[in-house]
Amino acid sequence: MYAEVIIPLALPKNYTWSVPEQWRSQVKEGCRVEVELRNKKYAGVIKRLHDEKPAAFEPKPIGNVLDSDPILHAEQLKLWEWVAGYYLCSEGEVMAAALPAHFKLSSETVLVFNEEAGDDFQHLDNDEFVVAEALHIKKELKISDVQQLLDSTHIYPVIKRLIENQICFVWEALKETYSPRKESYVVLNPEYSAEEKLEELLNNWGRGPRQMELLLGYLHLSRTGDNAVTKADLLKKSGASDAQLKGLVEKNILRIERRSVDRIKYLPRDVKIDFELTAAQQAAFDEIDEQFRTRPVCLLHGVTSSGKTQVYIRQMEQMIRQGRQVLYLLPEIALTSQIIRRLQKHFGGYIGIYHSKFSQNERLEVWNKIRTGELKIILGARSSIFLPFSDLGMVVVDEEHDPSFKQQEPAPRYHARDAAVYYASLFGAKVLLGSATPSV
Repeated sequence: MYAEVIIPLALPKNYTWSVPEQWRSQVKEGCRVEVELRNKKYAGVIKRLHDEKPAAFEPKPIGNVLDSDPILHAEQLKLWEWVAGYYLCSEGEVMAAALPAHFKLSSETVLVFNEEAGDDFQHLDNDEFVVAEALHIKKELKISDVQQLLDSTHIYPVIKRLIENQICFVWEALKETYSPRKESYVVLNPEYSAEEKLEELLNNWGRGPRQMELLLGYLHLSRTGDNAVTKADLLKKSGASDAQLKGLVEKNILRIERRSVDRIKYLPRDVKIDFELTAAQQAAFDEIDEQFRTRPVCLLHGVTSSGKTQVYIRQMEQMIRQGRQVLYLLPEIALTSQIIRRLQKHFGGYIGIYHSKFSQNERLEVWNKIRTGELKIILGARSSIFLPFSDLGMVVVDEEHDPSFKQQEPAPRYHARDAAVYYASLFGAKVLLGSATPSV
């Protein structure tokens, strides 16, 4: 088995690696794998699995499989190929632009202690001794750690001598930088989940009154909220201290659990359209529906403030009720705050936002929610066309004439409107363009 792998470099073509027996049941197209090229390691995406051995060279084996499920669907890989061909760049450059930073792993040199070297370092000089002792204790050190230890940038001769003395060896490690956000939740010991047990505990309370207030505050929050009480909320609402909570935890009345939570808070999921279209808007809406029966792309030409957004919302409502996803493209991030409030009012938690103002961790969480179909509407700037939609039903390109939809530097120098038309065609989706001054 062989794999054609895209790595985030401007290469003239994609290279092929062999798939060792141990990974054959795990590899899938769209998954990331660890591959080596010119003594550097990269996280590449499998574009194609096949059984055609390259004639000109012996392919190297892939080093590891980094994903249990594909991070991309087949449609995204087709989009990458089209963008690379149409805008004259490499698929590696498209990958570098398309994936969140956490998916593009970096090769980082790590020194690993050689257990067979023992603990006698008397024959080493001062710098070598310091690094060897640190390695003996920690077992692994990064190059940056060694620089801090020696307070010097000229560390490579020291490392070279340590390797030659077999004190350590070098391991090129691919490091995953994403970590889920954790929050502390307070839960009642299951022993007191029965009302009689809880009543008995409260009636025979022989502890401090502040701890009693804290426990009552927890019970109130757990029964009036959504049953999940965070440590921060409990301390704030009850006015208690960390020490008082710790006392109840030590007495095994309350427990603290660390749970993964979303970085972005979402509203409840609901579709509420509380307006009626005017006669002119309704005529435009009906005409768009008529156009979509025979054509995949339609232009809504309307002067500024003529109510194009209401027509978009009604069109998007149709898609959401069919269970399909919608991409709403805007030229500028600055416009999203005005539009997002309007759309959240009508679509609640079905809406997600994707743009460069978000942190890398937040973008990764949005990415995963789109890939699994959890988010139905995404509002974003031009880079949103690379998101892994699973069932795209419609793309709305607002202000389609705006030059901000064109990426200038670096490659790929794509136009988000034109790329969106191609991307939508892969799903059989509709594209609704809107402008007061349409692009010719």
